[in-house]
Amino acid sequence: MKPTLFLLAAGMGSRYGGLKQLDGLGPNGETIMDYSIYDAIQAGFGKIVWVIRKDFEEQFRTQILSKYEGQVPCELCFQALDALPEGFSVPEGRVKPWGTNHAVLMGKDVIKEPFCVINCDDFYGRDAFMQIGKFLSDLPEGAKNQYAMVGFRVCNTLSENGSVARGVCAYNDKRHLTDVVERTEIMRIDGTISYKDENGEWQPLEENVPVSMNMWGFTPDYFQYSEAYFKEFLSDPKNMENLKAEFFIPLMVNKLINDGTATCEVLDTTSVWFGVTYAADRDATVARIKKLVDEGVYPNKLF
Repeated sequence: MKPTLFLLAAGMGSRYGGLKQLDGLGPNGETIMDYSIYDAIQAGFGKIVWVIRKDFEEQFRTQILSKYEGQVPCELCFQALDALPEGFSVPEGRVKPWGTNHAVLMGKDVIKEPFCVINCDDFYGRDAFMQIGKFLSDLPEGAKNQYAMVGFRVCNTLSENGSVARGVCAYNDKRHLTDVVERTEIMRIDGTISYKDENGEWQPLEENVPVSMNMWGFTPDYFQYSEAYFKEFLSDPKNMENLKAEFFIPLMVNKLINDGTATCEVLDTTSVWFGVTYAADRDATVARIKKLVDEGVYPNKLF
C-alpha cells in the first residue's frame, strides 16, 4: 500500500503575517506545499491529506485542491479548538489551537495506511521525501510501533533573518531516537550555531546535529496512542490553566519511545531546508525555487 502524505495546514503564519500556506512563490504561482506534493509523488506516495481550519475551506478548495484533480487522490480534515474527547471542554479564554499532535489526530478517520506528516510551509527537498517514502513503503503489511523521522542537519535548516525553532534530536547506535528537545531559538552567532537554553543562556550546537523539521513517519496505530495520551494531557490541570499549552508531536513520540512502546528511526538527509519563517525570507525563497527550476530539478509548471 502506498503511503499517504499528511500536511499540517491549520495554522496562521503569525510571524510571517498571513496565510503563507497559500503564498505563490514558484514561477507559476506554486506554493511551497506544491513542491512537497510533487516530491512526494516522485517518492511513491499515493494519497494527499490536509488538515485545515474550516473557515478557509472554500479558498483552499479553489486555490489548492483544484490543481490536483486527476493527479492524485486528495482529502481534507479539519482542526477545531473544540474537537476534544468526550468529557472535556475548551477552557474559558483559550483561543490558541491545541498543537501539532492534535492536528494529526484529526486525520484518524481518513488515513488507514502508513503516513508522513509535514508542515505545509517548509521546503523539505527531494531527498527527504525519498528517505521517508522508502521507509514507509518498506514496512511489512500491518506493521505497528515502527516510526521514523527525517533528521535534518541543523546547519541546513537556519534562516538568515532571525532565530528558528527546532527539535534537537539524540539517537542510539541503531539510529533510534532517544530524545527530542524543542529549542525555540536557534541561530548562528559569530559563526557558531547556538540555541538559547532554559536559563536564557546561549549554548553551542554541532553543525550536523539532527533536528526535527516536523517530518515524521507513522503507522495508523499512532492515532490510538495519541487519543489516549491527549486525554492525559487534558486531565493535567496545568495544561488546562495554561491557555497556550500545546500537544506537540515530539511530546507524544517521546512518551512512546521512553516507555518502550515504539521505536523511531532517525533518517539522515542531505536536503537543505528553506521556508518563510519571516516575511524577509520570501525573496530568498523565490530565488532558490527559481534556481532549482532553472537547473531542471523541477519543471517550470508543476501541475
